[in-house]
Amino acid sequence: MTMATRTNSIREQASAIGFDVVAITSASLPDKAGHGLRAFIGAGYHGTMDWMETRIAQRASPDGLWPEARSVVMLGVNYGSENDPLKKLALKSRGNISVYAQNRDYHDLVKKRLKRLARWMVATHDCDVKVFVDTAPVMEKPLAEQAGLGWQGKHTNMVSRDFGSWLFLGSVFTTLELAPDAPESDHCGNCRACLDICPTRAFPAPYKIDARRCISYLTIEHKGLIPLEFRKAMGNRIYGCDDCLAVCPWNKFARQTGEIAFHPREELKAPLLAELAILDDASFRAMFAGSPIKRIGRNRFIRNVLIAIGNSGDETLIGVAQELLDDPAVEISETARWAITELRR
Repeated sequence: MTMATRTNSIREQASAIGFDVVAITSASLPDKAGHGLRAFIGAGYHGTMDWMETRIAQRASPDGLWPEARSVVMLGVNYGSENDPLKKLALKSRGNISVYAQNRDYHDLVKKRLKRLARWMVATHDCDVKVFVDTAPVMEKPLAEQAGLGWQGKHTNMVSRDFGSWLFLGSVFTTLELAPDAPESDHCGNCRACLDICPTRAFPAPYKIDARRCISYLTIEHKGLIPLEFRKAMGNRIYGCDDCLAVCPWNKFARQTGEIAFHPREELKAPLLAELAILDDASFRAMFAGSPIKRIGRNRFIRNVLIAIGNSGDETLIGVAQELLDDPAVEISETARWAITELRR
């Protein structure tokens, strides 16, 4: 079997399994990728995500993670929504949850498909493989750009000419020698819409992000109290933020995902803050079973909800916040006090 035939067979199988896009690249990245990562960490932009620093040598290039790898199959699944997430920012008494987290955890679905493809590759082509989906020190976005799936925009996220901002990425590393695709070029031009819309000014420069100022980082990764300087800017965003993704002009080519598991659950489209704030640990776990939201735990989630309550301008929510003043979690009780102060103003 020729390299081209082998490569095409993998493309066909990946499409049959359910991936919306598939592209091939070599198992290496140019030195500039590693330099950029080191500069990001050196500036402290990674915040408390220490895992990025401790495995920097492995993250810098695929062959640093697995020296035997020769090729990387980069794959994408569309999760585009039929709704504009920016419109929900006006619903002050309701929570705004990032598009990707309004239903099932994408890690589970994408990883199952990656494993199916990997098993097929081993059985058909007698090779070794490793699969990754945002769960290991893999620089997926530079690899996706090198493979031609899209490019890293000025907001540092992936942009696709076919799917806009809405692609979940996964990869299969393999010992096979495969025919690589041509890399994608940058099509951002002079546009800076993603930079200008950021509520917390998390972009110190185009193509650079300070995660410590990013609402996605603050609502998901950051533990404890959220700094006062960011709370008003968070608005009603209670898990993640889609602003820089949603404003991208390339979304004119985006389409709603056909994957039912990524269609928003009705109760998570725009949930009432008053109903979310009363969740105890058991009800939180039950509500978000199978959701990526579950991993941040009840305390961080309710903290986020209370900030949204404080920003709502809805005085009827004062009583809801008062019920949480004696919560044993400091991030909840202290944020409840802040919310009440804001509402009484």
